[in-house]
Amino acid sequence: MHEMAITQSVIDAVCEHAAGRRVYSITVEVGALCAVVPGAMRFCFELAAEATVAEGAELILVEIPGAAACRSCGAEFRLADPILLCPCGSADVEIRSGRELRIRSMEVSETCAQPADVATTRRP
Repeated sequence: MHEMAITQSVIDAVCEHAAGRRVYSITVEVGALCAVVPGAMRFCFELAAEATVAEGAELILVEIPGAAACRSCGAEFRLADPILLCPCGSADVEIRSGRELRIRSMEVSETCAQPADVATTRRP
């Protein structure tokens, strides 16, 4: 089950960006074609977040449907699985969406801290 490794990577990235602040929620986009099972990712989330600043956080998964366009006939259509065939029978298709796997946002306990060099980055 590779979802555990992927979920652990999400938790690692979130904890690094949280910089010690408590994480309340994490929104992740998961494309239908990226070979990640959202239910399995939800199952792994609690285990991966245990003893981190993300423990107890809500995982919000936004599922992105697969979509493609046929280069042969110009049709745009949905893809439910990674079999890339246009209804016209052509395999010459361009995937438009569905391969996403990204952290879209996270909610933390405080606003972001100013950078250490804020005095040099502000204009008078």
